[in-house]
Amino acid sequence: MYDHEKRDSTPSSILPISTISSTNTPSDSLGLETQRDSVCWTQKESDVEERPGFKGYMTVFGAFVSLLVTFGQMNAFGTFQSWYSSHQLSHMSQSTISWIGSLQLLIFFLAGAPIGRCFDAYGPTRLLIAGSLLFTLSLVFTSISVVYWQYILAQGLLFGFGVAFMFYPALASVTTHFSRYRATALGIAAAGSSVGGVVYPIMLQHLFGRIGFAWGVRVSALVSGTGCMLATLTVRNNCQTTKNNTSPGCEQSKKSTPYVDLTAFKDPRFSFLALGSSFVALGLYIPFFYVVEFAEHLNISPQLAFYVLSAMNAGGIFGRVAPAYISDTIGHFNLLTPAAFLSGLATLALWFNVKDLAGLMVFAAVYGFLSGAFISVLTPSIARISERGQVGTRMGMLYSVISVP
Repeated sequence: MYDHEKRDSTPSSILPISTISSTNTPSDSLGLETQRDSVCWTQKESDVEERPGFKGYMTVFGAFVSLLVTFGQMNAFGTFQSWYSSHQLSHMSQSTISWIGSLQLLIFFLAGAPIGRCFDAYGPTRLLIAGSLLFTLSLVFTSISVVYWQYILAQGLLFGFGVAFMFYPALASVTTHFSRYRATALGIAAAGSSVGGVVYPIMLQHLFGRIGFAWGVRVSALVSGTGCMLATLTVRNNCQTTKNNTSPGCEQSKKSTPYVDLTAFKDPRFSFLALGSSFVALGLYIPFFYVVEFAEHLNISPQLAFYVLSAMNAGGIFGRVAPAYISDTIGHFNLLTPAAFLSGLATLALWFNVKDLAGLMVFAAVYGFLSGAFISVLTPSIARISERGQVGTRMGMLYSVISVP
């Protein structure tokens, strides 16, 4: 399926192509178009005014900060994995310790459906307040944990919910402000997670070495809590974006919709996107969890090993912005599929053949770029095949489906 988008200033829902023509009902915001002998889907962008204004740009900034301090720290779990294996949980295997990070991802993905539905009904602010509290408390409880089950509850369960409450409302809010350059705006916001993935491994390593694990995590909680508060104050939902929205508050008009809209799976585009994303997610985050341990296995010093994870996230900064910008021109799906394929190819061709630090750094940067491209284009791909009032729910549902494998 191709997503070659062509926009028209006229209100027509379908672009005329040779002898193919059709019409849509007013409630149908998706049309089928053929172009250059390919079949693709397009959304009526004329229903959306591309005037993000100050509120729109501040929402992108707030989403960037939100992902920097939350998802960015989740990207840095390899730092905790390495520390636990040589300190508090040294008596446990690497696979057992990695369950903490795996639980983070499971909760993060699984919570997507209800949080996305709540966003469609109530907007982002209340969700972000809850996320700020949950995320900060998770770090505080992690700093005082001493046994495995405490880390599972604090850094696995509570941390995952905190990231989810900060992630979904922030990105979903960005989609309501932008139409033509939606992927670019989302890519800039998503780059915050990579910036956090660069900063946190280095910061945590120095904090753990100088003031100890407990106080290092508390300093991280203070920094992250401040960032969450800033995101809560700046992220806003632009609910008055569709011409057919006549309600005084678009959040209120969605309160009667189900938390899980199973009718979405009747749309083959959404079903195939969810299925394909699930397969990609099976191995997408494995390098982020194990690259530090792999570096130490190559007899690379622990001080340098943490920089490998930072290099991987640094590649993700460019991977989230540049491909997203390109996808606004060539189509989101036209870039999503190659990014997923090349991420797997890079793992097989590069990671399995790494012998030294230089080769590992190259793999880290390349994989960070390619995986970042997939992550940044996934959300605008969901928005492309969804109506405005469905973005939050469908986005959450897709991420929940990803959690199953």
